[in-house]
Amino acid sequence: MATADIYNDVKEKFKQFLSEFSVPGKSKGSKVHKYGTQLVGLAHREQTALYIDTDDVTLFDEELSQEILGNTLRYEKLMCDAISDLLPDYQQHEVANRDSLDVYIHHRLTLEANNRGSDEVRDPRNQYPPELLRRFEVYFTPPEHQKPLSIRQISADRIGTLVTVRGTVTRATEVKPAMTVATYTCDQCGAETYQPITGIQFNPIEMCPSKECQTNKSNGRLHLQTRGSKFVKFQDIKIQEDSDQVPVGDTPRIMTLICRGENTRLCQPGDHVNVTGVFLPIQRQGFRATMGGLMSDTFLQVHFLERIKRGFEETSLDPISEDEALALAGEPLFYDKLAASLAPEIYGHDDVKKALLLLLVGGVDRDSQGMKIRGNLNICLMGDPGVAKSQLLSYIDRIATRCQYTTGRGSTGVGLTAAVMKDPITGEMILEGGALVLADRGICCIDEFDKMNESDRTAIHEVMEQQTISIAKAGILTTLNARVSILAAANPAFGRYNLKKTVEQNIQLPAALLSRFDLLWLIRDKPDANADLRLAQHITYVHQHSTHPPREVDPLDPDLMKRYITACKQKVPVIPESLTEYIVSTYVELRKNAREDPRNATFTSARNLLAVLRLSTALARLRFADVVEKEDIDEANRLMEMSKTSLVDDDSKGPKARPLDMIYSIIRSLSSGSDSIRYDDARQRCIAKGFNNNQFTECVEEYERLNVWAVNTARTKITFI
Repeated sequence: MATADIYNDVKEKFKQFLSEFSVPGKSKGSKVHKYGTQLVGLAHREQTALYIDTDDVTLFDEELSQEILGNTLRYEKLMCDAISDLLPDYQQHEVANRDSLDVYIHHRLTLEANNRGSDEVRDPRNQYPPELLRRFEVYFTPPEHQKPLSIRQISADRIGTLVTVRGTVTRATEVKPAMTVATYTCDQCGAETYQPITGIQFNPIEMCPSKECQTNKSNGRLHLQTRGSKFVKFQDIKIQEDSDQVPVGDTPRIMTLICRGENTRLCQPGDHVNVTGVFLPIQRQGFRATMGGLMSDTFLQVHFLERIKRGFEETSLDPISEDEALALAGEPLFYDKLAASLAPEIYGHDDVKKALLLLLVGGVDRDSQGMKIRGNLNICLMGDPGVAKSQLLSYIDRIATRCQYTTGRGSTGVGLTAAVMKDPITGEMILEGGALVLADRGICCIDEFDKMNESDRTAIHEVMEQQTISIAKAGILTTLNARVSILAAANPAFGRYNLKKTVEQNIQLPAALLSRFDLLWLIRDKPDANADLRLAQHITYVHQHSTHPPREVDPLDPDLMKRYITACKQKVPVIPESLTEYIVSTYVELRKNAREDPRNATFTSARNLLAVLRLSTALARLRFADVVEKEDIDEANRLMEMSKTSLVDDDSKGPKARPLDMIYSIIRSLSSGSDSIRYDDARQRCIAKGFNNNQFTECVEEYERLNVWAVNTARTKITFI
């Protein structure tokens, strides 16, 4: 069969596919022409991009689908020709949206009609390049069963084929116009010449190829006409292999993506993406082609781009409905169940997991009259080796919507903030964001925080409070957004916590940095027979069965947790005026205790008050509520107290005080010489100190039996005897 016959046969198949392919409609027995309705939108300029699903082509003609996957560029041109033939049949009225190029072509056709006569006017498609007349774009989406490949799996045998690659976006340039058809005018004969441009670079035509110039040998020079040329949106993107795709000892590979038209502005640096496109070599021209020799750089011409999150399903999760979220939030002990579902394979650390859960949800930003108060939480986990700090960070990295994981010794100040690079295409100096910029509106996990150099560690001071990065490099003066939560893990200064040293000597971090952390947890590996037995049984079970031991309450599915946390972030809870005085009084009491307690290891400042407000709004978000309640503030104070208690050495010599005796001391100090106190005030103060409700009730009942105090029948007042 001749080439022209094959061409016409495939084009007719495409016409039949676009016109006849249908899917079942909503009503029973009805059908919807999937591509016919889109062709109407293309004909009326209401739609620009037409995405052809290769699975639909497979249902229509499986052999044709395989040919599209193997030679995509060729069949893309055939599909465009078929659509150009069909569009006049689908045009129901005159196009209202006309651009300058329409006016330009209409003027040229009218001028030619006047010169030649109405009977001699040719078809515009035979006179102008088809790329100049098209106002639509055609892209192919991958088959559903096609799994994404890593960058190092894309080899030379895939040149020209449709491939799907997975990676992380590291750099995305600004969207600029790229020329697809160049229009020239001759300065001698006035003839117009058109040059379709398929690659990234091209050599302009200099001499006029018209018959008049060649006959007269006038050597007319061509001048580029910008108004008659066609431009499309162009964006250059760099993606890098994910960390789980890189073999041990190798460096991550990078691939260049070329996005045009409607495929631009679909991703930002830091996004994890699945990209489908045609793998092509870069066509060099002129001097660069000579110097390049036989080697050729490659790129991916994007047809379909989808944002994903690594660690979960390859497709984006459906958002949770409000009714479903309210039903989950209304379950009994849902807060504890959520915290237990966070890294269930790790034993213990209940309060630490609750704090990390609030880190995932985050507080509410406040921005009034130029002054911004951050809502993101910063948490530092400091502890002995082997207490699962890095495992907790890895789990947060997997479950967070956007997260960057880095280590202290392998990170520099430039790598965390931003670096100045030279754009290879434009030659301009551009900024390439570091880990903190890539994690904007997300979480940045920094392991081995204590191993960082002091000069590199000071680079994140501004990020932790102002949520910005100020840059003054290579003539670039700008401020980048870094609205990120910092989750840091560190070891004490001596490797393990040294009981003979003070807390300041063990931590050895500057006070300016410690005060920026909302919660600072010290996780110690204390020898305890019962705890060691339960821990050993838990570890052996996980090692044997690769899952957590059975529990009374099954942990939530990670996908459900991610959907619920995403829905919680949409809430903006407010603190009512009725709780203002209570918050102020608790902060004043906190400052008073910090002055009087010689064992206090941290500096208490107004940042602690802001931390309580952030934690309470995060707790209200977690309840899927719009108003902060008193219980949220009590829980925030309890977490704050527990984090401070973890820094206090409780292994001092002498008998250890019982929790009931400590509660009694709190209640006695609250009386301040009076004979009675309110029952609720005593309970809330004890809960804020880290004790639970059961311990408070047990203490009240025990000392009531000992006739130390009496509680009235309504249990509203405690009277000392």
